[in-house]
Amino acid sequence: MFNTGARVQEVIDLRVCDLQLTHPYQLRLLGKGRKERCCPLWSQTAQVLRAFCEERQIDLRSETRVFLNQRGAPLTRFGVRYILTRWFDRARSEVATLAQKRLHPHSIRHSTAVALLKSGVDLSTISQWLGHACPSTTNRYATVDLEMKREAIDKVKPIPGSGKASWRKDQTILEWFENL
Repeated sequence: MFNTGARVQEVIDLRVCDLQLTHPYQLRLLGKGRKERCCPLWSQTAQVLRAFCEERQIDLRSETRVFLNQRGAPLTRFGVRYILTRWFDRARSEVATLAQKRLHPHSIRHSTAVALLKSGVDLSTISQWLGHACPSTTNRYATVDLEMKREAIDKVKPIPGSGKASWRKDQTILEWFENL
């Protein structure tokens, strides 16, 4: 989910034939409004998916869903949330900083957007990556943290000058301020 930034529904609807596990690694997602988009995959993700399919003895051209529950039925959004919660609780018991954190499947999508933003990817590309119809939707994901603000201010050079503001010499401005 993190690799693609896919919506939970897009992940659970994923069919084996939507995977391209040879170079260039990618997958096809069917998003909102039945819009189709392709997302690149890291080679590590492709290797894990290939091993997963081999373990299940699935033909990579098959229409079979990639993710099934214990009964062999397609995984649901609730199933994804249950699995994520189970593993997050396990991690929380070992990592103290996670104690007060909450995690749900959509958090992973948000994390993908922020990671892309921090890596210098422009909002237009992130918008298309996430399958947003309108780029303004992406702005909700594009939260800027303090580290990003520091990096931004480091790119801006201070305005050269004497250090004294020129308005201090203009008596009319000072009188205007006094009348406020």
